[in-house]
Amino acid sequence: MTTVVKPPERAARQAAPARSEKRSGMRFRHRLRRDWPLLVMVLPVIVLLGVFHYFPTFGNVIAFQDYSPYAGIRGSEFIGFANFSRMFSEPAFWRAVANTLSITAVQLIFFFPIPIALALLLNSVLSAKIRNVVQGIVYLPHFFSWVLVVSLFQQMIGGAGLLAQTLRDHGHSAVDLMTKPDTFILLVTAQSVWKDAGWGMIVFLAALSTINPALYEAAAADGANRWRRLWHITLPGLRPVIVLLLILRLGDALTVGFEQFILQRSAVGGGAAEVLDTYVYYQGLLVGDFGYGAAAGLFKGVIGLVLVLVANRFAHLVGEQGVYSRS
Repeated sequence: MTTVVKPPERAARQAAPARSEKRSGMRFRHRLRRDWPLLVMVLPVIVLLGVFHYFPTFGNVIAFQDYSPYAGIRGSEFIGFANFSRMFSEPAFWRAVANTLSITAVQLIFFFPIPIALALLLNSVLSAKIRNVVQGIVYLPHFFSWVLVVSLFQQMIGGAGLLAQTLRDHGHSAVDLMTKPDTFILLVTAQSVWKDAGWGMIVFLAALSTINPALYEAAAADGANRWRRLWHITLPGLRPVIVLLLILRLGDALTVGFEQFILQRSAVGGGAAEVLDTYVYYQGLLVGDFGYGAAAGLFKGVIGLVLVLVANRFAHLVGEQGVYSRS
């Protein structure tokens, strides 16, 4: 009988994975004993997310069915991709997609930079009292409902609003900007800026507070003016937050809102105000075609996921962490 003796290097290589797994198990048990109070504390949140967010996700199966609420998921006929085929052949669907992407592109250009500019301007104010007052005034509209926001804009630039009345008083013809389909995309962008720009500013103010003031002092001592300090210190300090929020915004590229558009759809028409959210409501939920509505919603979710993955990959290429990073 011949005994085969393994070389020391080979035996060490074979024993290394076992030791690594043992160490990983010991580290996991150590972290579990150390962090179990934190795990217990977040357990209710995990349960709520599972029950009200992740578990309902399995209901997307109705996108592949001729779903009837009376028959349920088990009793409804499975029709495969028929709902998607019908959806892709509908001109109204592609018009809703085009409107949604157009509004997203305009808001990325005109809306996304405004909270950054507001944060930079407000951060340059030396008086803390003035800064707090301005900050409170600017982000207060975030708490207004869209009904109130649309009503305020109607009173300002509508057919019977302040702008139209002022033009009439000076002998000019009145202008109703609330019913013009050609300028509707600028109207909803202006409404979003007025309502949410101040709230988005808070995130960038928090990011500005993490920048070391010694960097500004050192740059000023070296002769850097205000614009140089902004370009070489402030903006690089904000770049990770900007990239993260931009990725998240791209993930919501097909979700531009529901209340804001459904409130103004009758005034400008479906050709200008029809977005994917209102399309799902009118074509799926309102007529009871739940499978078709679920197919449109699932399409929107898949495209959003792809955009997040692509944008996150691009963030990694330019040296940023993004939403997540590989360990």
